[in-house]
Amino acid sequence: MEGVLAYLDMGGHGGFIWAAYAAAALVLVGVWVLSWRGLKRSEEELKRLETRLPGARPTGTARGRA
Repeated sequence: MEGVLAYLDMGGHGGFIWAAYAAAALVLVGVWVLSWRGLKRSEEELKRLETRLPGARPTGTARGRA
């Protein structure tokens, strides 16, 4: 158990190191959430625009194919 605690302490710098890891993880999660929300917003706008256009392809149809 002492070996694990020594590893987590990282020579007395563990507090700074683990705080940096936590900050980086929070930033990555935030970027993922913002990207996911932007994707959902874009998909909704695409669906809305496709319903407004006459002769629009249904969603999911590959480009260049009928």
